Amino acid sequence: MKTPIILTKPKIGLVFLIIVFAFSILLFSFSLAQTPEQERETLEQELKTLEEKISQYEKNIQGVQKEKKTLQNQITILQNKIKSLNLQISQGNLMIKSLGTQIQTTEGEIEKTKFQIDQTRLKLKEALRILYQESRKGDLEILLGSDTLSDFFSHLANLETLNSKVSQSLSSIESLKTYLENEKNNLDKEKDDLQKIVGVQLLQKQAGLNSKKQQEVILEETKGKETLYQQYLEETQKKAAEIRSRIFELIGVAQAPTFGQAYEIAKTISKTTGIRPAFLLAVITQESNLGKNVGQCNCTSCKHPEISWKEIMKESRDWKPFLEIAKELGKDPNNTPVSCPLYLNGKRVGYGGAMGPAQFIPSTWLIYKPKIEAITGKVPADPWNISDAFLAAALYLKDYGAASQTYNSEWRAAMIYFAGSTKSQYRFYGDSVMSIAKSLEDDISAIEKSQ
Repeated sequence: MKTPIILTKPKIGLVFLIIVFAFSILLFSFSLAQTPEQERETLEQELKTLEEKISQYEKNIQGVQKEKKTLQNQITILQNKIKSLNLQISQGNLMIKSLGTQIQTTEGEIEKTKFQIDQTRLKLKEALRILYQESRKGDLEILLGSDTLSDFFSHLANLETLNSKVSQSLSSIESLKTYLENEKNNLDKEKDDLQKIVGVQLLQKQAGLNSKKQQEVILEETKGKETLYQQYLEETQKKAAEIRSRIFELIGVAQAPTFGQAYEIAKTISKTTGIRPAFLLAVITQESNLGKNVGQCNCTSCKHPEISWKEIMKESRDWKPFLEIAKELGKDPNNTPVSCPLYLNGKRVGYGGAMGPAQFIPSTWLIYKPKIEAITGKVPADPWNISDAFLAAALYLKDYGAASQTYNSEWRAAMIYFAGSTKSQYRFYGDSVMSIAKSLEDDISAIEKSQ
């Protein structure tokens, strides 16, 4: 016979403490779980902190840039740029996380709505089946089949009710369909925003690598000595004469021009549009190098020949315009280079399908095509032709105020060219374009002096 276990007071107290401790942990874990609203507020606070730090680094950079070009302050500028870019990348990661949550929520709503539509359809199908069967019976047949006159009228009333429910089901399906279409449009917009942020991050990472490389070159060339740095700076400036032979990086065109040739095209277009050559070239440079995927889909010689235009273009917006453009230019739509979509963690975000150096989507190109043809007198305008592409970009930038040639107007036009807005999360794009434009202005000045 087993001896009964007797719980002494100390053991009871210990068990009680363990239960209280476990319950406390459970409560604590509940307190840590955030609602979507709380998570959004947390992300917004983190973004605000990052923006303040980024702003401070940019002020530091501007302050140092005003000083004499010495080895130390050039290194300081590069270090601040790297720190600022790293913060901007962290900021982008938070935005990606936030947008990812929104996309998951929207996709969940879409699935729920599809399920509701399917359920409503089943009910409607059954109701229509009954109505069809009853409609084949005449009033006399129904009357004779009824035990009493009241049964007859009751039957008619039931049919009226059923008919009303059928109408309600149809109305419900229409409402659900409209809701589903709106949710899909919202999802497309969220994915487009995500694609832009991923694109900006690619540029930020590349800019960070470039700054680090530049810093390493300076340190290696000078070994930390100021006199050597000044000599290095002078020798670097003398290399401006070699600019003419530099290849202007364009992917997806038959033959890329030299920088000198690209500048001549931009200078001619500037006379017509008022767009500053250095600014236009900066926008084209940035667009043509965005993710290094321009013109790398939908052609046998592309990096991704297996990805068709039908897979990457938005059907309702760009399929028909693309076929129209290809037909008019005598191009095979299934073997014409267009941009690939961007990918995040192996998953596609947004659409591809932009054409040529200026990266116009087909539907937007058709808006500017008549304007280009009116100026050049050449029909049809070709988005893969360098001159036509440059002119299209200039006309677009002019429409958004860049012809005034002020920093703010050009920055704003560059932002709209990229994102369709001036949202602060895309500001790096505008900042980067203006930085490239400043660098190109120095190169252009060297070309003009050498002539």
